[in-house]
Amino acid sequence: QVQLVESGGGSVQAGGSLRLSCAASGNTYSSSCMGWFRQTPGKEREGVAIISMGTGVAYYADSVKGRFTISRDNTKNTVYLQMNNLKPEDTAIYYCAAAPVCYSGSYGPSLAGNNYWGRGTQVTVSS
Repeated sequence: QVQLVESGGGSVQAGGSLRLSCAASGNTYSSSCMGWFRQTPGKEREGVAIISMGTGVAYYADSVKGRFTISRDNTKNTVYLQMNNLKPEDTAIYYCAAAPVCYSGSYGPSLAGNNYWGRGTQVTVSS
């Protein structure tokens, strides 16, 4: 089992920045890959950015490349998502996720193995 605790999020104007954090506890193998997904009403959850806690290899959705940066702190089993130059279309509930394996799939950043999810945090970007 893995427990994920998210922090950050909030409201910002277009062009602004926000930082999300997610701390994992429990089975470290099951949280070898950590990252962020987002969802808006009526749409499927999509991968935003994920990172291998061991190698540091990261995968990003095309829509956030060059604007978002995912990083990790293995001493704290925590990942961060620095979001810059935010756009109204980034508005969504952002969910922290953990799984044994990261990969880049047909639909972007993806997880393999048992998935664990945080409760989600709202990010709202106004124009």
